Amino acid sequence: MNQLNNAIKILLVDDHAIVREGYRSLLQKQENMSVIAEASDGAQAYLRYKAHHPDVVIMDISMPGQGGLEAISRIIQFDSSARVLVFSMHQNPSFAIQATQAGALGYVTKSSDPEVLIRAIYDVQQYRHTLSADIAQALALEKLGTHSAALDQLTVREFEILRMLVEAKSTQNIADTLNISPKTVANTHYNIKRKLGVHSDIELTHLAIKMNIINPLDLSG
Repeated sequence: MNQLNNAIKILLVDDHAIVREGYRSLLQKQENMSVIAEASDGAQAYLRYKAHHPDVVIMDISMPGQGGLEAISRIIQFDSSARVLVFSMHQNPSFAIQATQAGALGYVTKSSDPEVLIRAIYDVQQYRHTLSADIAQALALEKLGTHSAALDQLTVREFEILRMLVEAKSTQNIADTLNISPKTVANTHYNIKRKLGVHSDIELTHLAIKMNIINPLDLSG
């Protein structure tokens, strides 16, 4: 019982139940880690955090409805000492930058070895910043790109709305998901295009595909 009390309490957030099951199994095998709650989207993650007060949140970014970036922002707003580790398929360094701006302490890609995730959990639990090697390398190379620099100028809210726009979500749907007004969404939509130097939603989508914000195969779903 004492060992469980000393365990790192984890909230696992991912929209795929099979993925959560696999990583829950991995984490539960660690002597001093315990998955105390799970969530399948950002809104649920926020509620689970408030209910369970985990030591570490392992957060996916791209989820239906409210995504991980918005969830991180809300959790940090609720608890400035929250420790969030992003665990994502995205190897685009702009996602790591946005996650850090939202308040995450670490970013690990899902292509990393399990040991990298375990080590990152310990780092984040100790309030240490951590990155998987592939993201660290991508961030070092990112300075060479011009579009990436433009992406990094977006606020966390703008980046999240961009992700939803290129997934063909309507203005009303985005407003409902983020609990903001349709007018705010429309104004943000305009600002995103202005900052990225594009003039139409088609150009915006093409840029999002080019910068690996979205996979073109996802658009067919």
